[in-house]
Amino acid sequence: MLEMLKKSNNELENELFKSVYEKTPDYIKKLDLMNFDNKGEFSFLLKKEHLYKYDKDENPQGLGLYDWFAGYAKEAKVSTAGIRGPQNILNPQDTRFPINLVGIVLATLAKALVAREKYPNKRLVKVAGCEVRYNSKLFLDAIARIQAANGIETLVPYQRQTIPIWLASFLAFKLDLLGGEYITSSHGISVKNATKDLNSQGSQYLPEESMEFVNKIKQIFEETEKNGFYEIKISAADDDLINESYMHLIEDGVNLYVDYLKSGVAKDINLDLIKSYKSKLVVECVGGSAYRTLSKVLCKLGIDSKFDWLDTEEDPFFHSIGKFDKTPKGESAFYDYSVDATVVANKSDGTKYFPVIETMNYPERLKKYPVGTAVLITDPDHDRLTVTQIDTADNITKLENNGIDYLKLDSNRILTVFTANQAFLMLMDFWTQQLKASGNWESYPRFIIKTTASALSWDEWAASNGVKVVNVPVGFKEIANIMKKVELKIKNAPNSPVVIDDVLGNPINLGINPRLVFAGEESGGMIMGSEDLIRSQHGRCAIAMREKSATEAIVVASALVSKLASKSLADYLIDVFNKNNIIGRFDTRVDIAYYNESEPDIDKLKADKLAGEEKRTLNDIFYLSMAIALRENSVKLEGIKNILNDKFSAQGLSFDNLKNVKFVGDGTYLEFDDKYIEIRPSGTDAKTKAYGGGLNKSDIEKYASILGNYSGDRTDMHKAIIPEDCYSHAKDKAMTYYLAFVDKDANNEPFYVPEYDF
Repeated sequence: MLEMLKKSNNELENELFKSVYEKTPDYIKKLDLMNFDNKGEFSFLLKKEHLYKYDKDENPQGLGLYDWFAGYAKEAKVSTAGIRGPQNILNPQDTRFPINLVGIVLATLAKALVAREKYPNKRLVKVAGCEVRYNSKLFLDAIARIQAANGIETLVPYQRQTIPIWLASFLAFKLDLLGGEYITSSHGISVKNATKDLNSQGSQYLPEESMEFVNKIKQIFEETEKNGFYEIKISAADDDLINESYMHLIEDGVNLYVDYLKSGVAKDINLDLIKSYKSKLVVECVGGSAYRTLSKVLCKLGIDSKFDWLDTEEDPFFHSIGKFDKTPKGESAFYDYSVDATVVANKSDGTKYFPVIETMNYPERLKKYPVGTAVLITDPDHDRLTVTQIDTADNITKLENNGIDYLKLDSNRILTVFTANQAFLMLMDFWTQQLKASGNWESYPRFIIKTTASALSWDEWAASNGVKVVNVPVGFKEIANIMKKVELKIKNAPNSPVVIDDVLGNPINLGINPRLVFAGEESGGMIMGSEDLIRSQHGRCAIAMREKSATEAIVVASALVSKLASKSLADYLIDVFNKNNIIGRFDTRVDIAYYNESEPDIDKLKADKLAGEEKRTLNDIFYLSMAIALRENSVKLEGIKNILNDKFSAQGLSFDNLKNVKFVGDGTYLEFDDKYIEIRPSGTDAKTKAYGGGLNKSDIEKYASILGNYSGDRTDMHKAIIPEDCYSHAKDKAMTYYLAFVDKDANNEPFYVPEYDF
C-alpha cells in the first residue's frame, strides 16, 4: 500500500512533506522490507537482487545497495562527525538516500559482528540514544534489536526517550561500556540524520575504526552474492538484552553526570554566583530535546529557578528555525539554513544577517526581558552553544569597532551574537579566574586543545596566561585523541613532562601531570577538564570527557553572566582583549555550499552534490598542493606568494606578508604577519569552509570569501611552479601526513571487558 502524505500543523513543514512525497517514486512508497511495528522476532532476508539498481522490468527488487555502500564507505574514511547525510523523511527504507533503515541495519550488524570477533564469550554492553530528528526512534529501535539478536546488550533510555550526545558518550566511558550508538546530525538541516559511532572511550570513531565495520559490510555483500541471500535476524522489542530498566534506575546517568560536573565547572564558586543572580537566564532549546536532560541537571544542581526556557517541545522540524520558502538566490523552494545560530548570510542589498536567528522571532519573544539578559542557544543533540545577550542600541559603535555582531530587536535594543571564538575566549578566561580565586590554579600546569580553524585570540590568551596550546584538525574526535595521548603519558611516566606534537609539527611540552583548562572548536563545541582525574567505574582515568557538552558551557556562561551583573558580556570580552594584549581579536567563517541540501529529488540532489564535491575538491587541491610542495621543499615560499598574487591581486588581495602555508590535517592554513586564513573542505558534505582571524574584520572577511569561493582552476603560474606530482597526489600525501600525526604517541591500549555489576 502506498504511504499516505504526512500532515502537520505547520504549513512550511507541510510543503516539505508534499515535496518529498511528490518526488518519491511509487516503488519506494510500496517497499515493505522490514516492519519494526512488529514487536516480535523476525528476519530480514537480504537478497542478491537488493545489491543492484532498481529496474522495473529487469530487477524490480533492486535497492542499489552497492551504490549506497560506495558513498557510505567514502564518507567513513574522512568523516569528522559521524557518517551523515539526507534521508527520505517519509520513507526511511529509501536506499537511494545515504541514511536509510536498510543501511542502519547493515552497519549495526557489521559493528556487532566485529565486536563479537574481538571479544568472544564476553558480556558486551553498549549504550544507544538519539535526539529528535525524523525517524530517529525507528533507527534507535533497529539498532537495539539488531544488537540484541547478535548477543550484545544495549542500554537505552526509558521508553526510548531522547538524551544528549554527551550523555551517551559520558556513559560509555563512565560505565566502561564497549561503546555506543547515537543518532543525530548535530545542528545540520532537518532532513539530515546520521549515526555517531562511539568507541569504548566515548569518543567518535576514528576513520580506521569505521573501516573495520565497513569491511565487514563488504563481506556480508560477498556472502549475499555467493549464496543469493543473507539472513539478518531482528530480536523482539522486549528482548532481555535491550535494557531500559538500568537506565531508568540511574535516571539515564544524570546523577552520575551531575557528580562529574561538581568535580569541575559546577563547583560552589560557580553555583553560588548563579544562585545569587537577581534576573533570569534564557535557554533556547532548538528542537526541544535538550530540555528533558538539561532541566534535570540544573534542578539537581539547585539552580533551575534561575532559568526560563524557549522551544521545549520536541519537534523534528525544529519549530521552523532556519527554514525559508526561498533559496539564498531568491528562488521559490524550501530551503534550510540548519539550526546553527551563528550562520551569517547576505541580503540582496549585501547587508549581513543571521538567517537562523531571524526565524526565532526574538523581537517579540524577548520583549519582556531587560537589557543584560543572556540567551543561551543550544542545538538538538545539545552539544553546541551560542551565547547572545540583549544590549542597548547605544553600544552599536563599540560592538562594530570590536568585531562583535548583533541584530536589532527594536529601535532601542539589540541582541549581541558572539561567535564561539569570542564566547569561549570569555569562558576560558573566566574559568581561569575562578580557579585562581579558589587557590587551585597553581596546583597543575595548564593547557588547552583547539582546532586550527579556531581563533588566534585563544593562542594569544594562552601565551599571556602561561597556558600551553595543542592545535589539532577540525573534529572533536581529534581533540579526544590528544586527551588520550596525554593520559597515556601521565600513566606511563607520572613524574616526567608530557610532550605532545600538534598538527603543525610542533612538540608542545605540557609539563608534569598537566590539567586541561579548555578544549573546543569554533563551531560551538567545548569541554572543560576537572582538577582530579575522572575515573570510570572500573578504574580508567581521563583528564576530560570525550564529547563537547553545551551543559558544561551553560554552567560556566551562567556563572559569568551572574558575576558580571550589570556589566555586559561585550565589555568583558573587550577587557579580555585588552588585558591580554590580544591582536587577532577579529574572526570570521565563510561557508560555501555548492548545492541545496534540502532538494527532495534524490537524483538531482546526488547529481548536484557530486558536482559540488568536484568544485570543493578543486578548491581544496589548489591550496593544498602548495602546502604539500612547501613541506616537501619542492617550492619556496616566494613562489607561492607569486602564484597567489598573480591570481588574486586583481581582486585587491596581497600576499607579500605571507609567512607560511601549512597542511593542518584537513585543510590549508595560510599564515600572514597580521592574520590567518584557513581553507578546508567539509568532511561530510559538498561545502568549502573558509576561516580567518586577525587585526581587521573587513580584511579577513574579504580574504576568506575570495579564497573560499575560488573555483580552484590551476593558473599558468600554478602549473609552472607547483610540481605535477604534488598536485596530482596532494590528497594521498595529505592523508599520509595526517595519519602520521594521529598515530604518533597514540593511546592504543586495548579495551578489556569488565565484570559488570548491573
